Amino acid sequence: MTEQARSPQHPLWARILAGLVLVLSLIYIGNPTGGVVELLLDNVPGIGNLDEGVAAYLALMALRYLGVKIPGLGERKE
Repeated sequence: MTEQARSPQHPLWARILAGLVLVLSLIYIGNPTGGVVELLLDNVPGIGNLDEGVAAYLALMALRYLGVKIPGLGERKE
């Protein structure tokens, strides 16, 4: 194994934090408690689903940070 293959692109603590953000975001999106854990109530007009949107965004960014290629995410075409 080469030295470049052994050295991670990001430090271990950052990858652990990204994994933790990913897991917590997916738990929040899945919402197995049936609405017991809600940061914003879903029946508030206009902002009710923002918390799920933010959780989905955080999950996508954590996946991207961990090296998962997501087509169309963060790629600019000029």
